[in-house]
Amino acid sequence: TTSEAIGFIPNSFSFYSNFIMASFEPCRTKMEKEGIAQSAISAFESTFKSLVSGNTGIIPESTISPVPELVHTDTISAKPDAALLSETVVLKLNGGLGTGMGLDKAKSLLEVKNGDTFLDLTAKQVVCMREEFGQNVKFMLMNSFSTSDDTLEFFQTKYPDLAAEEGLEMLQNKVPKLDAKTYEPATCASDPSNEWCPPGHGDLYAALVGSGRLAALLKGGYKYMFVSNSDNLGATLDLKILTHFATTNASFMMECCERTENDKKGGHLAIRNSDKHLILRESAMCADEDEPAFQDITKHRFFNTNNLWIRLDKLQEIVDKSGGFIPLPMIMNNKTVDPKDDSSQKVVQLETAMGAAIECFDGASAVIVPRTRFAPVKKCNDLLLLRSDAYIITDDFRPVLNPACNGVAPVIALDSKKYKMVGALEEATAEGIPSLVECKRLTVKGKIRMGRSTRFVGDVSITNKSDEAKYVSGKIEDAEMDVSDAVGLGALKPTAVPTAPIDGQKPGTS
Repeated sequence: TTSEAIGFIPNSFSFYSNFIMASFEPCRTKMEKEGIAQSAISAFESTFKSLVSGNTGIIPESTISPVPELVHTDTISAKPDAALLSETVVLKLNGGLGTGMGLDKAKSLLEVKNGDTFLDLTAKQVVCMREEFGQNVKFMLMNSFSTSDDTLEFFQTKYPDLAAEEGLEMLQNKVPKLDAKTYEPATCASDPSNEWCPPGHGDLYAALVGSGRLAALLKGGYKYMFVSNSDNLGATLDLKILTHFATTNASFMMECCERTENDKKGGHLAIRNSDKHLILRESAMCADEDEPAFQDITKHRFFNTNNLWIRLDKLQEIVDKSGGFIPLPMIMNNKTVDPKDDSSQKVVQLETAMGAAIECFDGASAVIVPRTRFAPVKKCNDLLLLRSDAYIITDDFRPVLNPACNGVAPVIALDSKKYKMVGALEEATAEGIPSLVECKRLTVKGKIRMGRSTRFVGDVSITNKSDEAKYVSGKIEDAEMDVSDAVGLGALKPTAVPTAPIDGQKPGTS
């Protein structure tokens, strides 16, 4: 995400002086040879030029204003219009591998609850929605070159009717990683696939254009698109919000949530003073001296959920006006060409974010949505909570907080070093998922094991300083436990005891 961008803003002009003459032509040649669409090449050229020109991406506090009150979707009174569904397409972004959680397949194929994966629940939501409204609401996926095969095989096996639909998949483009010193395309002789990276979800627009899908959707009579991340199961097609989007005649609409203390380091929505456009300012776009204002949640009150509503005809107008692409702000990440080898060639990866397109649309708007529409799974904390009894699955296959939680989700803080990877969580819960429905806060430091018999109540903290995993079971209520000296679950450690025959003892006797 943009807030995770590293090295986005080099600090001195001298950094740029070496690269001011860097040419895009080697990148163009490499991309054309790979058969990448012209829309994606043009979009990448735009971010490349931003990189070499010395554009820092900084948005000073003095150039923006806070967003005033927004409409909350709970207050929308417009009568839902089911007729709009025939003009609407639902698109899920499904390009992530979940490498940050130790996965080597599509993150959406991770089991969420009761044997269902993210994609299971998404597919069931679509089928349920079609049955409820009697409309064949169009559904699409934007896969990446890393997730396409796994995802299509999944749908062909479990949801063949959806798999057979025209235009189910749209492929995200790929762009060259750049040598950190020369800005020429990086090379990796051991694995040439490492020379490429995804261009971020801002590629949505270039992919729609380059694949011909935007033209086809417009020709087919589609006018509205709802886009969300595949790991956010709360982001379903809401007919009331769709109706509001249509009746207000907005060109682009972003679903926002109100920032809390937990959100203050993330990006926020703002108004650009020069043209009164809504824009996104991410943490990497904020100067050090503006940090207090950036983190002031009473001033900048709203953040982007990445649930977006797009008028497809307005998108086509912007693409035509800009020469076949949408110019989006640059995000730069410092990496190595081989992500598994820190000693390999240092590279920069250029990305864009799809929400940043809000600044490109005249007549863009934003609405406040409840937190139930923003429940992404980014860490094992989120996954454990979703898998537990603190969440239930509704009849229309949405995960919602268990009413017994009284509207407040438990706060889960698993040891980030021990439980960064999904495999570690799977190992810790091999005996089943513990009960969290009565839990307010669970803090775990060190390796523990828990199961169906484990029930956390109130505020619980468990510490294990030993190298051996320790099992906790039964009801644990408002407790601070140190299980470092408890019996462990590691391999048996036999002690060697010296022995000697007894004088006069006959063989076979005791």
